Amino acid sequence: MTITVSTDGSALGNPNGPMGWAWADHPTRETRGHDHTGDCDAGGATNGTNQIGELCAVLEALRTHPGDEELVIETDSQYAINCSTKWVHGWKKNGWKNSKKEPVKNAELIRAIDDEIRRREGPVRFVWVKGHAGNAGNEKVDELARTYAGDCRSSVRDGYLPKEGWQSLLASSYARGLDVPLDARMLLDDELSAADYRRARCIGGVSDPDGPQPVQDDIVDTDTTAARTADEESAVAHDDVTHDDVAPTEKSTSRQNAASPEPLLRHSGLHVHGTVTFTPPPSSSPHYDGRPRAIRGYIEVEGTVDGDGTITLDGAPFLIHRPR
Repeated sequence: MTITVSTDGSALGNPNGPMGWAWADHPTRETRGHDHTGDCDAGGATNGTNQIGELCAVLEALRTHPGDEELVIETDSQYAINCSTKWVHGWKKNGWKNSKKEPVKNAELIRAIDDEIRRREGPVRFVWVKGHAGNAGNEKVDELARTYAGDCRSSVRDGYLPKEGWQSLLASSYARGLDVPLDARMLLDDELSAADYRRARCIGGVSDPDGPQPVQDDIVDTDTTAARTADEESAVAHDDVTHDDVAPTEKSTSRQNAASPEPLLRHSGLHVHGTVTFTPPPSSSPHYDGRPRAIRGYIEVEGTVDGDGTITLDGAPFLIHRPR
């Protein structure tokens, strides 16, 4: 069995605009499953770069598709392919320094991708597809990534990145003003496991083996080695050039930004049960896709708790972290 997954990253106003990432399974009638929640996932942050989004999507696709099946990752990002299959070998030999003896950008993400590929029992193959050319899988993940980036911009959703994505972003020149939600801070501080973090955030529905037939892909090149043959210097020179925007190269910064701030809130030991109604509802968003929305925040409660533990809420504010 071969599992095929599309991945994509997006940045609105790249670089340093709201960022998104996404992966999505290609539908299949095969009954053999793989261990992950849902048939797609997406995330993003209040600011970042397209390339961080591309790498986050690849990393999450790898982590959510373990097993001995062949995994085919389709992407329109030759940067993500080359980082994952070519340039990584030289960077490892050079102590994660590029040819200019500078630290490799997004190294945390690239290391994690390399680790996942090496430890995966089944083979991994990358396929480059042309972006915005009618490829069904590519169009789906592009829409998911752009929608999440837009929702981060409008504060409809909190940022959601793998741990290494947050680390790469915090170590970059785009960390200023970044909104890091509480659960992400707990993830960075090892107070929350990656599995629990992902489980609370995954947007995908349950995969349906009896669903539609696989999409017919517009595969431009099925050989990783046929991807762009530019050397590492080209990677540095074009590090922020994307299919959406042309932007200047990111600048190396001190790692002092990577230190995550202390969580502002701690668990009280109390728990709340029952149904809570949010207003306005998710369906009022123009980006609503018909699926439940994952959220994380805090309900401000003020009132009197009865002896049986109940309290009646009426218009209690729902709080989320805002950029400092």
